[in-house]
Amino acid sequence: MCGRYVQFSLFPELDREFGLQGAALEVRPSWNVAPTQDVPVVVREDGNRLVLCRWGLIPPWSKDPTVGNRMINARAETLAEKPSFKTPFRKHRCLIPAGGFFEWKDQGKAKIPFYINLNGGRLMSFAGIFSDWKGPAGEKIRTFAIITTPANALLTHIHERMPAIIAREKRDLWLDPDLEDPEALAPLLAPYPSKEMEAWEVSRSVNSPANDSPENIKKAKRKE
Repeated sequence: MCGRYVQFSLFPELDREFGLQGAALEVRPSWNVAPTQDVPVVVREDGNRLVLCRWGLIPPWSKDPTVGNRMINARAETLAEKPSFKTPFRKHRCLIPAGGFFEWKDQGKAKIPFYINLNGGRLMSFAGIFSDWKGPAGEKIRTFAIITTPANALLTHIHERMPAIIAREKRDLWLDPDLEDPEALAPLLAPYPSKEMEAWEVSRSVNSPANDSPENIKKAKRKE
């Protein structure tokens, strides 16, 4: 799964990466993005646009918005089958900019946090799906889920799943509104190559979403 990540790129860098249209969006960097938070997401609406979107997908028909608290991830293998995901998969795909993500390794009764990113700290973009939900009082919320795949060889010793990362040269294809064939989209959701990624143990302070600091991604100091 993917339950926590980092997004510290400001609008100018995101604009260069994604060729954004429309007015600049104020982006607040975070070193500990958590579910239910509003974060910047790239959607294709008359060009690539950066919008704020709540992490945790709420299907349009849902009467209870808290269902989104449990729908932060969507498995790539079942996207085309699950009622909550199959329409967004075909029609409402997005990219979630990230500097890296956290995952926890089971070690006895403890869980050890690791930070994973692309070599050199390059910006990555998670594959996502989004949905627009309208509440009974007329309130509108745009929400999203991060798509996950089986872990690559680098991460299998940490966790069995990882976010689906869309390669830079494939971003336009993923966002293409005319592409709705699940079989054509599936190859984009393969585990990202291990040789292009790195991982290291970090402080357990990242366990609390309240701890939002660049210190979260520094290598842990182990006691001798």
